[in-house]
Amino acid sequence: MSDEKWNLIIRPKRHLLDIDLKEVWEYRDLIVLFVRRDFVARFKQTILGPFWFVLNPLLSTFIYTFIFAGVAKIPTDDSVPALFYLTGIVSWNYFANCLNSSSGTFLGNAGIFGKVYFPRLVSPISSIISNLIQFGIQFALLLVMMAYYYLKGNTIHWNIYIAMIPFVLLLLAFLGFGIGIIISSLTVKYRDLTNLMGFGVQLWMYATPVIYPVSFVPEKYKMFVLLNPVAPLVEMFKYGLIGAGQVNWTYFLYSIIFTCVVVFIGILTFNRVEGKFTDTV
Repeated sequence: MSDEKWNLIIRPKRHLLDIDLKEVWEYRDLIVLFVRRDFVARFKQTILGPFWFVLNPLLSTFIYTFIFAGVAKIPTDDSVPALFYLTGIVSWNYFANCLNSSSGTFLGNAGIFGKVYFPRLVSPISSIISNLIQFGIQFALLLVMMAYYYLKGNTIHWNIYIAMIPFVLLLLAFLGFGIGIIISSLTVKYRDLTNLMGFGVQLWMYATPVIYPVSFVPEKYKMFVLLNPVAPLVEMFKYGLIGAGQVNWTYFLYSIIFTCVVVFIGILTFNRVEGKFTDTV
């Protein structure tokens, strides 16, 4: 028998809860490489490059301010309309980007998954981190806009809930991650789900208080709006930064529980599919 010593032994997963987070951590260099790949590939052969991170929310803010605040006269809870919309856009974009990138894990990496071994969770995790870079740029834009309006004499309602923003970001990332890997696992067999993603995410945004405050929603429909797990998170984000919206701890706790359940189900589904993925594609 050979006396060779192996530093890596690949074994099949024994059960759905067989999750080796230590192994994922050992591949942290690959996560960094994937983050760099995602960032470079997104803006390769573009003229404006990363400036699109700033241009997109600015254009959206301008359009929403003109249509919803100017034409439709939808209130913004006594906040500057531009700040109200930009705050909602920045928080929603981070969730939507995490969801979209995670949902393409299997189909988007089919080539590399079939050739090289590494923990498959590395791919969606790297997507979450690369989206955090985009969020950082857009959040810096938001801070600049807040400083601009403050210097113009507008009141910015900072409050203690701003300390909750890192936790809110974590929940948005995990919620997008959990739902995304569930969809990614389903698209391995049902490819037409990819065609519904863009339309579904767009509809979901309008069901979330991004371009309108919860106070604008008729009382009999408020519960349905807040049962959307993203809604309490976006509301907390807005309230902490500009004092717009409201904080409802019951629905916020509901979002936390919903996120934990979705992540748990997502990882179970992901583990079940990843072993059969190369045979299905």
